[in-house]
Amino acid sequence: MGGVISADDPKWIEPFTGLTESQFTRLVALVRRRGGDIQRGRPWRLPLENRVLLVATY
Repeated sequence: MGGVISADDPKWIEPFTGLTESQFTRLVALVRRRGGDIQRGRPWRLPLENRVLLVATY
């Protein structure tokens, strides 16, 4: 998919969130440790990294 913002491509992280790649990686790890990737109810369509990118961009 061309033109889709994704955490898979690090070039999108800093311009949209203001975080460096290492800061973003640490943020994802923190969210994961605090239970952000626990499956309850309907499964998420987006992987955790993309959900964190979405919220950080907002």
